[in-house]
Amino acid sequence: MLEVSNLQAFYGPVQVLHDINVVVGDGEIVALVGANAAGKSTLMFSLAGLRTRCTGAIRLDQEPIDSLPAYERVLRGLVLVPERRRLFAHMTVLENLEIGAYAQQARPSRFETMEKVYALLPVLAERRGQAAGSLSGGEQQMLAIGRALMAKPRVLLLDEPTEGLAPLFVARLFEVIETLRRENFTILIVEQNVHHVLRAADRAYVLENGHIVMQGKGTELLADERLKVAYLGL
Repeated sequence: MLEVSNLQAFYGPVQVLHDINVVVGDGEIVALVGANAAGKSTLMFSLAGLRTRCTGAIRLDQEPIDSLPAYERVLRGLVLVPERRRLFAHMTVLENLEIGAYAQQARPSRFETMEKVYALLPVLAERRGQAAGSLSGGEQQMLAIGRALMAKPRVLLLDEPTEGLAPLFVARLFEVIETLRRENFTILIVEQNVHHVLRAADRAYVLENGHIVMQGKGTELLADERLKVAYLGL
């Protein structure tokens, strides 16, 4: 579903990502893990078409999208849930969800999609009239995911979804990810909570200083002592 080939990314003259090759199959959950400043969020920004200067190839369902602006990538079905959520704080939960369905392919079925989002994330139905900024951190993260789902993504990019969340919400979020797996969503997730994400992921890649240094099944990497000591400090 998503294929990244020989991706290089730069901030000004500084190269941040080097020859990144990542594949996410249809219906897979694939994780990106690594230490801080390894380049994980830069990779997500690069895939979404935000900020960074890139070379290399990005294909969505075998079609090249690397030359497209960010909004066109959303229209094709590549949707990012950014780090720190980036909600419209003064707008209501309902309004944030409606904005998620702004893309042309999502509008006709937005009411049906919203009911599915409410079924998956019932707290959003309960809070639909509240300002997004008044929600707890965990509730805001659920709203960010719900807003992305309103766009009917073919590939969902989750960038540090558990950052700053209480353990109860971390567990709840991974329950949501498991539900999305059963519904055959395709997900690429960057996550510092290594134990949770490697158990949830079908496969994972380990980034170090902008290079992919390890890859394999999530559970196998979780048991790999090299990963624990060298890259995760466990």
